[in-house]
Amino acid sequence: MDRKDESFETGMAVRRDMFGAAGAEQRLAAATDFNLPFEELVTRYCFGDAWGRPGLDRKTRSLLTLAILTALSKPNQLKIHVRGALVNGATREEIREVLLHSAIYAGIPAGVEAFTAAAEVLGPGEPR
Repeated sequence: MDRKDESFETGMAVRRDMFGAAGAEQRLAAATDFNLPFEELVTRYCFGDAWGRPGLDRKTRSLLTLAILTALSKPNQLKIHVRGALVNGATREEIREVLLHSAIYAGIPAGVEAFTAAAEVLGPGEPR
C-alpha cells in the first residue's frame, strides 16, 4: 500500500496536531516489521479517513472518543485521548461531564476507570 496517499497524509497531520511528533513521526519511526502495517492502518483509517472527515469538529470527535473509550474501559487509550481532547479545545469541565454521562450508560466500573485515567493526565484540579 502506498504510504503517501491522501488519507495517510491527512492522518499524519491530525496525529501531529493532536499528539505532537511523538504521536506521529516517532511512532512510525519506532514501528517494527511486525507492527508497521498496523501503525499505517491507524494513521490512514482512524486519523485520515475518520478524524479527517468534515461534519464534526475535532473537539466533538475528541469528546465522542472519550465516551467510547470509557464504555470500552480502555484507560490507556483514554489518557492519550484526554491529552488530544485538550489540544482540540475541550475543557476539563467538558471532559468531566462526558465521563459522568458515559458512566451512567456504560456502567459505574467503566466510569471509575475513566476518571482514574483522566485524573492521571489532568491532575487533581482546583481544591474544593
